[in-house]
Amino acid sequence: MPQRRAHVAPSAAQSELAAALAALRRSLDAPVDFPAEVLAEAEASTATAPGLDLRDIPFVTLDPMGSRDLDQAFHLERRGDGYTVRYAIADVPGFVRPGGAVDAEARRRGQTLYAADGTIPLHPRVLSEDRASLLPDLERPALVWTFALDGAGVVEDFRLERALIRSRAQLDYVATQSALDRGEDGPAALLPEIGALRIDQERLRGGASLNLPDEEVVRTPGGGYAIERRHPLPVEDWNAQLSLMTGMAAASLMLDARVGVLRTMPQPDEKAFASFRLQTEALGRPWTAGRYGDYLRDLDRADPLTLPVLEAAAMLFRGAGYVTFDGSIPAETEQAAIAAPYAHATAPLRRLVDRWSLAICLAVSQGDEVPSWVRDSLPDVPGLMQESGQRASKLDSQTVNCVEAALLTPLVGTVVDATVVEARGERATVQIADPAVTASAPIPPDTAAGSVIRLRVVATDIAAGTVEFAL
Repeated sequence: MPQRRAHVAPSAAQSELAAALAALRRSLDAPVDFPAEVLAEAEASTATAPGLDLRDIPFVTLDPMGSRDLDQAFHLERRGDGYTVRYAIADVPGFVRPGGAVDAEARRRGQTLYAADGTIPLHPRVLSEDRASLLPDLERPALVWTFALDGAGVVEDFRLERALIRSRAQLDYVATQSALDRGEDGPAALLPEIGALRIDQERLRGGASLNLPDEEVVRTPGGGYAIERRHPLPVEDWNAQLSLMTGMAAASLMLDARVGVLRTMPQPDEKAFASFRLQTEALGRPWTAGRYGDYLRDLDRADPLTLPVLEAAAMLFRGAGYVTFDGSIPAETEQAAIAAPYAHATAPLRRLVDRWSLAICLAVSQGDEVPSWVRDSLPDVPGLMQESGQRASKLDSQTVNCVEAALLTPLVGTVVDATVVEARGERATVQIADPAVTASAPIPPDTAAGSVIRLRVVATDIAAGTVEFAL
């Protein structure tokens, strides 16, 4: 369950915080509204006619509660000793006209941004939250992946088709996890079984998952802001395995066709591994043998030192990027954390690159030529995604910084307890429990990660998102 571990910013700081967040948006050039010609084209757009009718398949979606931009729907069933997994993806390539106004604006935005006071969507909401979204009880065009899995969760065969579907229900993570914990039957009943098998396949490949707690700025009923931190529920990990399986299938199709765009990440080097080993030893949770993915999977989530270990492990998950190719296979094809070639192909409503991946995969699956607009613009995609990724990262981190400064403003002059997450010389990343704030602060000499220290809050600057501490 979510754990809200931060207080609402006091009313005296709310107006200053609102102004800081508005200024942050302006600095990013990330407008919520779309130009008139983009809206007009989106309103008039119609999807490519599906060739297959799968409305009799009882698909369901599974997302955070209240979501409207529903990219994926699934249907799970047994198949002898194995399983059939159908995974429907919103048919954004069928709605967006290449070279049109919606296409141009999406390339400028790159991805949906999630701000403290709402989303800044990649596509006009008439598409992302209505016509193209896989909303329940509505007929929707989709790109449907069908996987045949054996009893161990290994993919034996798969195909991709354009089809008409109708989702039967919009499930959310919390309610679905509760239903599964009670042993209830339902459309997600096989998800723990299939998800666990796919996680085991990840282990056998040598893959690794970081699974850091989510940190999200949320609005409160009183009109202020709070920071919510929570560990992902098991059902989220199982659901993510369906997406990862699809991304690996998309990568294999594109590699076979020698044209595509992959999401890659290099293996950590020996220096990174050595540093991580030292940090786990300092925390009293040494990684002494085996693969780092197995070590991370076996950590006790109830152990208070697990969070510092996971924070330290973040150094092993760096360097992710996109590589495009047309005619020859790139030198680097693997996403190290997944331990396989992988492509982003399951979130086209929210991420630009997925439209290219899906268009290529559909053409290859149907034996058609890859569209010329895809080939012509493919080299531009990594740069567009890098730019939007930097914008999203700045929005996320600076929003949290501003809210944390506002939360600590009433505590200026007081002393708080903080846990050292990662020590770096005379300073460290520390975690304050109440309010839930992660910050940089001075530490006494030879302070180890996991130690609890006392800090005085000296000053805050909400607009800059900074907090000054003293021992």
